[in-house]
Amino acid sequence: MNIEQRPPGDDPASANNMHVAVIMDGNGRWASNRGWPRLVGHRKGAERVRELVNACPDLGIRYLTLYAFSTENWSRTTEEVLGLMSLFGRYIKREAGRMKKEGVRMRIIGDRTPLDPKLRALFDWIEEDTRDNDRVHLTVAINYGGRDEIRRAAQSVARAVASGMLDPDMISDQTLNAHMDTAALPDPDLVVRTSGETRVSNFLLWQAAYAEYIFTPVLWPDFTPETMNTILDAFAKRERRFGGVVT
Repeated sequence: MNIEQRPPGDDPASANNMHVAVIMDGNGRWASNRGWPRLVGHRKGAERVRELVNACPDLGIRYLTLYAFSTENWSRTTEEVLGLMSLFGRYIKREAGRMKKEGVRMRIIGDRTPLDPKLRALFDWIEEDTRDNDRVHLTVAINYGGRDEIRRAAQSVARAVASGMLDPDMISDQTLNAHMDTAALPDPDLVVRTSGETRVSNFLLWQAAYAEYIFTPVLWPDFTPETMNTILDAFAKRERRFGGVVT
């Protein structure tokens, strides 16, 4: 069975096909607690991304989706926004060779329209350069919002109906899913949020309908592969019912 068609109820961990999504929170707080600029925290957070991606095969994670910049994050200072965009570009350039060598496929989800053309071109390039990799699927959400994604998917479906290419009565969950940014990915099994906050913050609203959530007080710059391993141990003890009853 193709992992992209995996139905709810399969045991992803047993096949090393787990999909873990992470809301990486606490970079700014980590830096501020030390009297440093917020961007220092974001740079430290990027180091943690590299470590976690490298550890994914040993952790049994094949799909890793990271929330890097939301549609609401534009309200931050111009300095922080520009710094983050620069950091995204530098990360890709620095890690491109490693990702290709280590079998990491990178995808970017979210609305790229407002982003700098050079950054959009870089996203296109890394996706094409790693498209044949299948060991680890790294997806980074940039200018992403769950409601925005659903709106864009609904608009795409509406255009198909208006053009006569789609019968409204034939619209299913699978139809809408095919128009999502994550159409090529399985739904997440686990969503982790760092920093002690207990909000979903508009992340993967459609896809995480049956995901398990774990909230940890660890700030993202302090989040290590060992932290993730502890979280996965806790996840493994949970009983996933998908709306049913375990007998």
